[in-house]
Amino acid sequence: MKVPFLDLHASYIELQNEIDSSISRVLSSGRYIGGSEVESFEDQFSNYCGSKFTIGVANGLDALVLSLKSLDIGMGDEVIVPANTFIATWLAVSEVGAIPVPVEPNPLTYNIDVEEIQKAITPQTKAIIPVHLFGQPADLDPILLLAKQHNLFIIEDAAQAIGSRYKEKKIGAHGDLVCWSFYPGKNLGAFGDAGAISTNNEALANKIRSLSNYGSNQKYIHNFIGMNSRLDPMQAAILKVKLRFLDSWIDRRKNIASVYSSTFKDHPDFKIPYVPDWAEPVWHLYVINSNHRNKIQNNLTENGIETIIHYPIPPHLQDAYSKILPTNISLPVTECLAQNILSLPIGPHLLEEQYRYVIECLNKIPI
Repeated sequence: MKVPFLDLHASYIELQNEIDSSISRVLSSGRYIGGSEVESFEDQFSNYCGSKFTIGVANGLDALVLSLKSLDIGMGDEVIVPANTFIATWLAVSEVGAIPVPVEPNPLTYNIDVEEIQKAITPQTKAIIPVHLFGQPADLDPILLLAKQHNLFIIEDAAQAIGSRYKEKKIGAHGDLVCWSFYPGKNLGAFGDAGAISTNNEALANKIRSLSNYGSNQKYIHNFIGMNSRLDPMQAAILKVKLRFLDSWIDRRKNIASVYSSTFKDHPDFKIPYVPDWAEPVWHLYVINSNHRNKIQNNLTENGIETIIHYPIPPHLQDAYSKILPTNISLPVTECLAQNILSLPIGPHLLEEQYRYVIECLNKIPI
């Protein structure tokens, strides 16, 4: 049996008629930049995540860059970032000329360790970017408290966490700005690159909308040094269709995660994800942790099961940052995770026979 990590084609087939109709509507409209498709998606997305404003942008990295620019964070400023994250979180900070200051993850949740954030704050610190990694929210209340005490901005990287809840409230407006990615593999994925920023701050929303449109709110009048980063109507129309089905697709993910966790809770060779009482994850990824990671992955591959490592090389060990960070930087928790974690297949279109086969194969692996 072949088990793909994520079947994107199946999501299209399930919604084919509605998606094809939405694409045809955009093509027939003659409006291919901005317009009502984008505006209505922004409104619907705000309603979904509980924010007052949403600005559609070209991708998740641009969402982070624009957020930093809107807060006037730049050269010489420091921004606290998780050491354990996809490199885009760091790249956005570097793009605006600021310095990413990595903080180790909590060894249980893999999200940024709140106790370590305090140690990383300096007079140059301007913001903290907590990432809701793998679809599980970071512990926001103590982070928000630290930000208030030190007059710092909070930019949430929620690229993997749409629909997740922190203490029963949806992620979407806890911090100053919340950044989203609609990369095709995300729980709410476009048919190409797309992203958004949500906020309750009207002034920031207006500034970001201008920054994403060449620094302009009025044609040929430019108030900021902006960029071209707009959500296009085609992707907005597709996302509107998929947004209506998002909660049911998340429920499918939750069901698979529940089966995995109940089956593997006492497995001798790997640990299952830890979920705090206050977190309601959306299971963008289901990540196990094992000292025998490579053997497990190789065995699953031999049995036709696709797995992925998120992430095999941490940002601080990438060549891109070899001349920027101190040569003696030590992030042992992050490096250990990179050696040990493995993401199992999970997704709304994973069939029961497929995830049961994953379980069967995992239980047969000789360690």
